[in-house]
Amino acid sequence: MSLTPDQLKQIELNRLRAKVRQQEREQETSSSTNANGKRPIASSSSTSAQNQNARLERDSRLGTYFEYDLSKMVNSKGGFLMTDDTEIDEATRRKEMERERQRTMQNAEPPILLELDKNPKCQECQTIDIDHTYKKVFGCLVCKRCTKEKPERYSLLTKTECKEDYLLTDHSYPNHPSAELRDQEAMPHLLKANPHKSTFANMMLFLRYQVEEFAWKKWGSPEALDAEYERRMAEKKRTKNKKFEQGLKELRKRTREGVWQKRKDAEHKHVFGPDGDGDQAEHAQISTALEVEKLEVNLFRSKSLWVPVRARGVFGGQVISQALVSATNCVDPAFGLHCYFLTSASPSTPIVYFVERLRQGKSYVACSVKAIQKGSLIFIMTCSFQKPEPWQPQKQWVMPDVPSPEQCQLEEEIYERYRREGYEGKPLSEKANVYFADWASERRKSPIAIKSAKVHDVSSEGIIRYMYWMKAKNIPEYEAPFQKFDSFDCGDWLLYVMESPRAGSGRAIMHGQLYTRSGTLIAVTSQEGVVRANIRGPSTDDSKPAAKL
Repeated sequence: MSLTPDQLKQIELNRLRAKVRQQEREQETSSSTNANGKRPIASSSSTSAQNQNARLERDSRLGTYFEYDLSKMVNSKGGFLMTDDTEIDEATRRKEMERERQRTMQNAEPPILLELDKNPKCQECQTIDIDHTYKKVFGCLVCKRCTKEKPERYSLLTKTECKEDYLLTDHSYPNHPSAELRDQEAMPHLLKANPHKSTFANMMLFLRYQVEEFAWKKWGSPEALDAEYERRMAEKKRTKNKKFEQGLKELRKRTREGVWQKRKDAEHKHVFGPDGDGDQAEHAQISTALEVEKLEVNLFRSKSLWVPVRARGVFGGQVISQALVSATNCVDPAFGLHCYFLTSASPSTPIVYFVERLRQGKSYVACSVKAIQKGSLIFIMTCSFQKPEPWQPQKQWVMPDVPSPEQCQLEEEIYERYRREGYEGKPLSEKANVYFADWASERRKSPIAIKSAKVHDVSSEGIIRYMYWMKAKNIPEYEAPFQKFDSFDCGDWLLYVMESPRAGSGRAIMHGQLYTRSGTLIAVTSQEGVVRANIRGPSTDDSKPAAKL
């Protein structure tokens, strides 16, 4: 039997009144005495009980400690003023209850009217038990039984299925400025919590027949949708294959580069020493300028390269000399050679000389030398070698009549005189003064001394000649390869006579003869070179040059 709150309250009051009356009777009994003048036995307390309730004395063996009465401790909440959760504002409680009531009314299904004709009916089976979620979200009158029996029309599709199967857009693109699946009026959708993970975005569910109607309207027909789907799949496959081929191509390229880099790292890297000006190597002796490094059989590489003042590339005479030295290292002394420059060379990269034996005979040997720099062929030379045959008859051109070397002046001295006194009685311009200063500095540093014997000498036949005395400045006393060649000495003055049979159209032919001081002809040279004056050709307005890529 359950008691009401009033009954429980009355019982509690009766219990408290009875307890108060009992305490009053005990006090009256303890204050009265018996016939012997003693307190009654019932009111006296024993001494043992008092000893049990007494506080224990502090034991010094336990050290210093503090005693706490946990029953009297109060939670001060760390000095913060906090209200209990039970003390909720009454106005807040009423607002929350009102919101809960409104949510319940919104989620509640509308009541069924007594007049059946006025109730909405299912468009499939005409029953009034319609699914109000479909009606509220999609505006579709259908019952729950029909949604289960006809999934091909009333099933729900996710946003991913609409994008992949019906090719509808979820984002704005230049060709599709509006996102179709985001348009609530055109494509209504139902939001549901993601079943995979609570932190994921909510699912967007669409009604199947509404999605199909929109897709048929967009693409024209189901067949057109299938054709567009096949086209996109083919394009996707083609793009994937292209990406795979590109990756495979990059892999092959990296593999080739890796193999090439390993070979490149394995090659010998010659380190050039510092030069005088910090720009290029300089040589005090001819022998150091002609040195080559042997890499393999018939394969040599230059040790140093030199660029003349105001020149575009490496000095061609040094390339020819190094090529001849490379060929000489393979056979006996040289007899004759023919060479041709294909392009200029850079002094920053060594030149590799490849020697090929064209013919090996008893008296003659023919060799071909190719100079390669950075993978490009820059120079070709063909030379022949012969065993000396002094018993054969000899003849030569007569040496021209020129002043002796002691009577001639060094070229650097002539350049300095031009800077001081001018040229042909006229002072030099600032630009010409710089040119002569550079040339004089170069001649002083060169290992070859040059003196002008006759400049612009015109013979009786009208042949213009230029003649110079030249010799090596510094030659060690016992340097066998460069001290003597055959019957002449490089340390003595040699006369070089130059003449040009013809020059025109930017090209010139040059012949040269090299004589010893005694008049012996020791070498004959012929050279064809490009010589262009600083003169512009006539401009033609009717023919404009085509654009170059």
